[in-house]
Amino acid sequence: MRLSNAFIPTQKETPAEATIPSHQLMIRAGLMRQLTAGVYSFLPLGFRSMLKAIQIVREEMNAIGGQEFLLPALNPESLWVQSGRRNIPNFILSIRERDLVLAPTHEEVIAQIAGMHIQSYKDLPQIWYQIQTKFRNEPRPRSGVLRGRQFIMKDSYTLDTSFENLDKGYDKHAEAYRKIFARCGLKFFIVGAYSGAMGGTGSQEFMVESASGEDTVVLCEKCGYAANLEVAKSTVGNVARVPDVKSLAEIHTPNVHTIDELAEFLKMDRKWLAKSLVYEHNSKPILILMCGNDQLNEAKLGTALAGGEFRAMPAEELSRMTGADAGSIGPIGLKGFRIIADKRLEGANNLISGANRNDYHISNIDMQRDVKVDGYFDLRTVESAEACSSCGSPLKITNAIELGHIFKLGTKYSDALNVTYLDENGQAKPVVMGSYGIGIERIIACAIEQNNDKDGIVWNKALAPYLVHLTAINMNNKEIVQTSDKLYQLLTEAGLEVLFDDRGNVSPGFKFKDADLLGMPVHVIVGEKGLKNNQVEIKVRRTGVRTMVPIDDLISTVKKLLTD
Repeated sequence: MRLSNAFIPTQKETPAEATIPSHQLMIRAGLMRQLTAGVYSFLPLGFRSMLKAIQIVREEMNAIGGQEFLLPALNPESLWVQSGRRNIPNFILSIRERDLVLAPTHEEVIAQIAGMHIQSYKDLPQIWYQIQTKFRNEPRPRSGVLRGRQFIMKDSYTLDTSFENLDKGYDKHAEAYRKIFARCGLKFFIVGAYSGAMGGTGSQEFMVESASGEDTVVLCEKCGYAANLEVAKSTVGNVARVPDVKSLAEIHTPNVHTIDELAEFLKMDRKWLAKSLVYEHNSKPILILMCGNDQLNEAKLGTALAGGEFRAMPAEELSRMTGADAGSIGPIGLKGFRIIADKRLEGANNLISGANRNDYHISNIDMQRDVKVDGYFDLRTVESAEACSSCGSPLKITNAIELGHIFKLGTKYSDALNVTYLDENGQAKPVVMGSYGIGIERIIACAIEQNNDKDGIVWNKALAPYLVHLTAINMNNKEIVQTSDKLYQLLTEAGLEVLFDDRGNVSPGFKFKDADLLGMPVHVIVGEKGLKNNQVEIKVRRTGVRTMVPIDDLISTVKKLLTD
């Protein structure tokens, strides 16, 4: 492609709304432009890179037996009502006058097709996938394509006869994802994850570590343990049970509302203070007891509650139901509430919690004697430097970007949409499903997040829009023009994708800045000094190393550089 004819609108200045490297460089290098908040048009250069990522994904999906579909983005609302996902906040965009939704994912549609055509165990297993535009009602789109309202996703689905066979399909996808991201040149890791709105029995995320990431992950640099903060296992020990068992006593605690204030007022360790949090689960009140200043992890809470809707109870409702404000709530004498607690409190005694009236607390609470607890769960959020659950080494908490997510859905959707097959004995059984997603734009953004410098993008050969950036320094020099045209033809005929800067009204310095900004792997420079010796200059974008090469050796040298 000749730059004189190409639409690659580079810009010098960093857009004010772009705060992370990938967003800044995708705008500056002319890969995309914003249409509206969270919605981007991909321009020719960005689309070339996207097509390369799509091709890698497609090849690896086909290699595990995937069959490609193209499913409609417009879905009947009734299908999502049937699956129970219609009212998940910020998940679905609606077209009200037609009772349609813009699909954020396609489990419902896959289940509907399977219900129409899967009849026998002989029809299974199946791996179905598509590469399709998806939508989310993202309330605060930001970080460029990392959190947008419209995006392209590869989503695939396994259909199996059993959970054992689901594991096989899940493992196939995990291996395919490893190959995809490795081929894309990404440094990634895999974490245990929360299934969220997808539901199911288990999930993993494929992530890249990045200061720009909006996910928080827990990593052990010694043994490799990794988990999303939402599901990371806590290893902090239980509160000790002491032999000196005391009777309940009320304490006057004027103007004490927080754990820190209570610890200071009583001059005691926070671990003996039981923090009470009040939520509603399926419209019924539930009290959650946490140790000291441990933070409740709502993803873990959702798992402990085994589904359904839950929310923190608003202050006015809390006061009406308990007669006290937040900070004065406790388990003693509280009626009409289900109570669950973090595992650290199991068996503990001599605890202090709210008395359900303002300015008072109750001491010497014995969890075995005084509190009817429906269950103890790991509910706390892991903190930095805690011991790894696998090897005991200190944990690191860092930001990361999600590249892909794989889910064991089980029978969640087949039950909801009545998708069954007949087994060997003629008995109807629910189809067991898995779901697997990859964000295509995220591959591009993550590649840029991991490969950039002060001058611009540093593409690897797998995702580079072009492999070679050919620059004719002076288009007024006839010899440079003729040689550059010839090299452009020879490089193209050799199967190398070339972006040829043949602009005549642009200075050499500007051309070099554009070449660094666009970041193709190999930069070939045709100038007067080199041509005197029948040579051209080659610059490797990643290392910045420059070499003079005989023109006759150019193609072999470029191919070698792209192979190394």
